[in-house]
Amino acid sequence: MSKGEETKAKILQQAAELFNQQGYAGSSISDIMRVTGLQKGGIYNHFQSKDELALQAFDYAIACVSQHTRAALRSKHHAIERLQAIIGVFSSFVDHPPIKGGCPLLNTAIESDDAHPALRKRAQQGMDSWRQLIGLIIEKGISRDEIRSGVDADEVATVIIATLEGAIMMSKLYGDSIHMQRAINHLNQYIGSHL
Repeated sequence: MSKGEETKAKILQQAAELFNQQGYAGSSISDIMRVTGLQKGGIYNHFQSKDELALQAFDYAIACVSQHTRAALRSKHHAIERLQAIIGVFSSFVDHPPIKGGCPLLNTAIESDDAHPALRKRAQQGMDSWRQLIGLIIEKGISRDEIRSGVDADEVATVIIATLEGAIMMSKLYGDSIHMQRAINHLNQYIGSHL
């Protein structure tokens, strides 16, 4: 990796954490300069604008989440085990998020709702990928008789994602991981009885 590539990677990592903790709108170029230790020119040497940096920082953050998910799925082959592995990955996000500040998908989706269309589109793409992953696991599970036929994969994806993201939000809001534990218990019962 060249020195320029190292610098760009460092900016992405530090900006991703900053945006995930303070929000895109709440982070000024001065904040980015402070966390990276670079001057404005050093940042704009690698990114044309704060918007471009925000999009690439979001991609970096989602790649970190995806890396955790892929690692958890690697040794799981049964559909139910794979769904439980995804739930397990997100259960650790309350106390040990892959990017400081919690779930970057949740944080970005909320912040970009009306204020930043390009970032909102990127968050939708991230959510689509997660929904598709869960849907694919369920569809393969149905074809292998690991999940009963007739299960609506998209409905299950909505229930799992909404429950996990809501649990992350509540656990962070109250500073208490009991909300995540309750959500995990519910999802494991839901998977066991519904699928």
